[in-house]
Amino acid sequence: MQQTNLPVIRVTNAVKTYGTGERGFEALKNVTAEFGEGEFVAVAGKSGSGKSTLLHLIGGIDTATRGSVVVAGNDLGKMDENRLSLFRRDNVAFVFQFFQLMPTLTVLENVILPMDFSRRITAAARKDRAKELLGKVGMYAHADKFPAALSGGEQQRVAIARALANDPAILLADEPTGNLDSRTAEEVFVLLESLAAEGKSIVMVTHNEELAGRTSRRINIHDGQIISDLKRA
Repeated sequence: MQQTNLPVIRVTNAVKTYGTGERGFEALKNVTAEFGEGEFVAVAGKSGSGKSTLLHLIGGIDTATRGSVVVAGNDLGKMDENRLSLFRRDNVAFVFQFFQLMPTLTVLENVILPMDFSRRITAAARKDRAKELLGKVGMYAHADKFPAALSGGEQQRVAIARALANDPAILLADEPTGNLDSRTAEEVFVLLESLAAEGKSIVMVTHNEELAGRTSRRINIHDGQIISDLKRA
């Protein structure tokens, strides 16, 4: 799928402060960036630089202290928690370093679960969609297993399938390869690349320098500020 580079995400002069007064800490300082449809963007920087804070603002997990964050036409700063919850359900999905699969559910049931919550997919179609997504990430043969029977890389693949359950336009990945060996990290990265090629907008926080250099765009953050924003030729 050809990228249109429409600005699906607009972050404008975003400031995020935790605490008040002398104890206040600015995790983000006047950050401005746009992210296009089908872009695969790595956000890199040292621990505590503000990478995950930026991801949380884009995903509506947290809100900016000042400035604006507009995602898929939604001004997140003007939304109450109920509307933010609906926004997250309909527009974004998260993949984390730790897979957070439900241990008492099978692989198939883990992927069906978000569909049960959102009810955007009809009940009759959910099982078939879950199987289709597991096939997409190479985990169809493991559908009836429990997460404990899977390797870390396999669990991450299931987590990605689960994130795709309600067909979000935006995938936010916070250190998705950080808990994996290099070979498995490569497999997960290639999977994310394929999703971006299909039109998903992916923002990935990573410490992995080699993988960050292979995305279509790399943003470096230091002390809560963007210090470089480079697109690959």
